[in-house]
Amino acid sequence: MPLSRISECLTCRAELHVCRLCRFFDARKAESCREERADPPQDKQRANFCEYFQLRPDAYQAKDDTPANQAREELGKLFGPKR
Repeated sequence: MPLSRISECLTCRAELHVCRLCRFFDARKAESCREERADPPQDKQRANFCEYFQLRPDAYQAKDDTPANQAREELGKLFGPKR
């Protein structure tokens, strides 16, 4: 899905066209970018004009807030994680 530079999350208003949400972002690389042609911005959490930006497939994970999952989380808090 193409994102414009000014795209924001509808829920929290966070900027979406940012390095940390790009599939090329890698904190272990120089400039934190695997795309060799890109000119990475200084602030990786602010919107930028990078033309190589591609949204990571796992950039957003919806929270599972079903009653069954909420019960599992509460049990996990009481008894520890499931093994």
